Amino acid sequence: MIHSWSSHSDISTMEEQGHILLGGKYEKGRLIGKGTFAKVYYARELSTGDSVAIKVINKDQVKDQGMVEQIQREISATRLVRHPNIVQLREVLATKSKIYYVMEYVSGGELFAKVANGGRLKEDVARKYFQQLISAVDFCHSRGVSHRDIKPENLLLNGNDDLKITDFGFSALPEQKRYDGLLHTQCGTPAYVAPEVLRKKGYDGAKADIWSCGVVLYVLLAGFLPFQDENLMNLYRKIFKAEYEFPPWFSPETRKLISKLLMADPERRISIQGIMRVPWYRRGLCRQNSFRLKKEIISSPDPAPGSLKKSTSSPAFFNAFELISSMSSGFDLSTLFESKEKKKVASIFTSKFSAAAIVERIESAARGLRFRVEREDDFKVRMEGTDEGRKGALAVTAEVFEMVAEMTVVEFTKDSGDTLEYEKFCEEDVRPALKDIVWTWQGDDGSSNGDVEVNVNVDSD
Repeated sequence: MIHSWSSHSDISTMEEQGHILLGGKYEKGRLIGKGTFAKVYYARELSTGDSVAIKVINKDQVKDQGMVEQIQREISATRLVRHPNIVQLREVLATKSKIYYVMEYVSGGELFAKVANGGRLKEDVARKYFQQLISAVDFCHSRGVSHRDIKPENLLLNGNDDLKITDFGFSALPEQKRYDGLLHTQCGTPAYVAPEVLRKKGYDGAKADIWSCGVVLYVLLAGFLPFQDENLMNLYRKIFKAEYEFPPWFSPETRKLISKLLMADPERRISIQGIMRVPWYRRGLCRQNSFRLKKEIISSPDPAPGSLKKSTSSPAFFNAFELISSMSSGFDLSTLFESKEKKKVASIFTSKFSAAAIVERIESAARGLRFRVEREDDFKVRMEGTDEGRKGALAVTAEVFEMVAEMTVVEFTKDSGDTLEYEKFCEEDVRPALKDIVWTWQGDDGSSNGDVEVNVNVDSD
């Protein structure tokens, strides 16, 4: 039984003293944003000097306002969508009274400010942002995530003037769909919301996101909204009918594309695959090797502020809070971060074998399943199927983390491909192939392998 954490996991001792946060790991700087029950600060990671943004949430206010499920969704969704054009969530930590999101710091501000201050954008500039937006939204949808609040205020710009989607507070995951396979919660910002979301009859979150992308493209090119009215019911009427006008400076190509994006009938609305085939969209689009691009989506070439650091001599130490969130439902903070129901796919397991032995076994199993294998470092393996699935080839990353000398944790994540094919891969291929090195799988009751007791110090603020 494991009663305490290695000294390397002192990240689990979380505190805030003056400007020093989270066990001395970060130095808090200026306030850069404020919401109803959260504040966002600029911060610096003391060990590297890297800039990060830390969102500090009052846990009691979250509970009082009934926002626990929204926080769960935001964390779950943001962890699923690691993409160059999405603000990256580095880690989630907590004290008894606060939750901390450590995020990528994006220095360029909101895209909204650029439009508000400078008016409409030139077509080439708007196209670049739209291409990056569609790339990110497509990746979200491939992981089963619908954003549901796409608007210029939620699109940030980094120092290289590249777009980054943020704020997944209204996002939806597949388990939120009802028996009819649709979402039913009305949410978002009125001027950007698709008509089917307002009708209370159920909607496809991915198709609703495409409508919102169309509104964003219109705003970038026009400098104002396509649907405007001081009376909310009149605004909704215009949205229901897709009643808007094109400014005279819109080119015929952009008019044609926006007409397909702002199609009131979601069944006739253009798909993301259709958008990607439009010549106007493809103009100037950077083409890269698909396998290399997929790798860059999952791991940026630059060290991420607040991320776990690895060397070739030993695996990364698993974040204590991360493990508790995913494997120990009894811990008092875990209900803020995981659904009470079991996950459909057991994608994390513990083992008493060495990290090196586990990596070799994973590589051998993957090759036996006709997957291409590439080792990103000594403890991270990327696998890509040779067969084309429903959404392209399935690509999976397996990463080994060290907890204490007696135990390691292995986590599988889907990088691309169809979710159902990934679930089948985990349940029918991975589990049987690795059964002799597994101690316990996430979600199993552990009765055959012994109980794992995890105690973590969580200091008060």
